[in-house]
Amino acid sequence: MTLPETMSPPQQHPTRQRRNDAGDCLVLSELNPRMVVDHMDDEGQPLHVLTFGSVREFCPKCQSGHLKLVLRQSSVRMAHLFCADCASCYDAHYPNGTPALTI
Repeated sequence: MTLPETMSPPQQHPTRQRRNDAGDCLVLSELNPRMVVDHMDDEGQPLHVLTFGSVREFCPKCQSGHLKLVLRQSSVRMAHLFCADCASCYDAHYPNGTPALTI
């Protein structure tokens, strides 16, 4: 799966940095990639999905690197976080149950 990164994460002003407390953490739930992305491995063609920068969360499965934000696109059914190392997809919400990836 090819995932070109097209946008850099927004530059953060020092006074606007995220708090590092327990209330600011995201709860990640693994998703079946075939449920969030259409035409995976369709006839051996690479899938081109745009990512919109890395988030601070690490993949809970492989712990290799920061997850990448994937927003809805022509072949992406729902916004999710993606691990480029192990090809896992995650939904994210806050501890109170509020979705973190919806506008």
